[in-house]
Parts: sequence; structure tokens; C-alpha cells
Amino acid sequence: MANKIKKIGVLTSGGDAPGMNAAIRAVVRACSFYKIDCVGVYRGYQGLMEGDFEELNARSVRNVINKGGTFLKSARSMEFKTKEGRKRAYEQLTKNNIDALVVIGGDGTFTGGIYFSQEFDLPIVGIPATIDNDISGTDFTLGYDTALNTVVDAIDKIRDTASSHNRLFFIEVMGRDAGDIALNSGIGAGAEEILIPEEDEGLERMLESLRKSKMSGKLSSIIVVAEGEKSGKNIFQLAEHVEEQLEGYDIRVSVLGHIQRGGRPSCFDRVLASKLGVGAVEALIDGDSKVMIGLSHQKVVRVPLTTAIDGEAKYDKELRRVADITSV
Repeated sequence: MANKIKKIGVLTSGGDAPGMNAAIRAVVRACSFYKIDCVGVYRGYQGLMEGDFEELNARSVRNVINKGGTFLKSARSMEFKTKEGRKRAYEQLTKNNIDALVVIGGDGTFTGGIYFSQEFDLPIVGIPATIDNDISGTDFTLGYDTALNTVVDAIDKIRDTASSHNRLFFIEVMGRDAGDIALNSGIGAGAEEILIPEEDEGLERMLESLRKSKMSGKLSSIIVVAEGEKSGKNIFQLAEHVEEQLEGYDIRVSVLGHIQRGGRPSCFDRVLASKLGVGAVEALIDGDSKVMIGLSHQKVVRVPLTTAIDGEAKYDKELRRVADITSV
């Protein structure tokens, strides 16, 4: 297989995440190191179908390791979900003599890659990039660490005003159906309560926690809420519910939104991206396909793409225990 891989395409798809540019850079430079041509695919699978390609070399990716987002752009493509769309994409790859693909993204990106690889026997390797950290088989996804630090910094600033005015702040963070950002940022920023999708303990626990906090002398509080938490109420309804049940709280709501997906990637994400990018190219050289390059116990690993998207969630119950103890 090694002598068959002469040209590799690389694309980013789905939601952007800090560290994507660093991963592209690593793929391109690993290709250069191993004397393999590299092609950047603009706008994800949509650009793949349209042949929106650019030859990349080691100098093409200078000064991108520190930039957020993705210079190859990203787009969601409904057409690629059809067999006709994937056939169109394969014709573009054949036309441009591209032998294999590195796809950088999350579960939607990997799902598209699995179908594409199965239908056309095309070598495909995935790199996990999503701030949600909701991909199985890897301890961390690209962008998660940067987003986490962005959230903690924002909560620290909000706590300053909460303390100054004796206010209760509800802060919503991203994560879809994964509570990693909420749980870790809540502990890191000293939140009094953390609501995450992996748990459905009802609103009474939160109310009881606030009652105890007030009785212990806390005059301001921070509650971190993951966007996918299971109470059945959005964050504004949660705030109204608490206002109805508890007296004496001046309540405010802050939705951090897409600020969590931007900004310079952290050093951790830059190093992780470099490891995974090199690992992706080396996997293709070794003849591996339909695998994701992840990080497990500080080691780069190759995990089947099906495991990455269908595996068990990484919910850390020990971390929840730590949160409960340190929030008294």
C-alpha cells in the first residue's frame, strides 16, 4: 500500500474548532517529509464534489499553527449524503489523481467518510476536531482544550461582577449532548452547581444546593449549564424557575455561544494537532483506512471510525464527585 499513496487530500468539515489549521499544517508537512503530494480541499465535502482543490506544500502552511478556525473553510453538504453526491466527489478525486483522504471534523464528518470509503474502496483517515469532546476512542478532540480555557476565562470575568452585586448567574456553555465543557469549566471556575446532559437529577438538587449556599453565607453564585442538559427547560426558563422558588436572588443569564469556538488554539491543541496530523499520514502509508487517529493515555492510537462515532460516552463520574465535594 505504501507505494500506492502518491497524493493525499485533506479537508475540514462540520463545525470549526481551534487547532484545525495546526492539523492541516501537520498533514501537509508530514506529506512533504515522506515525499507525498498533498492537496487541500476547500469547503469540506461540498468542495470535494466541486473539485475546489489547491496543491499545498510545506511553505503553504506557514504561520497558520496559531490561527483559529480553518483556512480550508468548512461547509455542511446535504448532497454528499446521497450516493450521487459521493460519486461526483469520487470522480473529482480520480480526475485529480488523489489516492487517499484525511478528514478533520466530528461524527458527521466521520460518518460521511465511512460511507465514501466503503462505496469506492478509498483510503480515509479521520482526525477528531470538535470543541464538544464527544468522540469515542480519544481522550481529547482538537479544540476542546482551547474552548475550555475560553469558558473558564469568561466565567472568571462574570464572577467579578456577580460578587460585586451579589448576583446569581446562569451561564450556558456549548457541548451538544456532552457535558465535558460544563463539568470541567465548572470545576475550574468554582461553580456552585453544574447541569450536564449525562445526568437528569431534576431541578430540586439545584434548588437545594442554592439554599445551602445561601445558608452558608454565599452571597453570589455561578451555575454552569450545558446546552443539552435534561431538565426540559432552557436556561432562561431555569432562571425564572429559581426566581419563583427562591427569594432574595438577583438573577442574570449569560449565553457564551460561539465565542467558545474561536480564538488562538492553546499550546495543548497545537501539539495534539501536530501529533494527530503526522499520525494520519503515517496510517495511510501503513495501509490503514477507515480509522481515526486519537490520543489515549498520552499515546497516539488508531481507532476504527465506527468505534469513534458509536462508542460509549466518556462521562467521568469521578469528576462529578469532585465537583460536588468542592462546591460546598
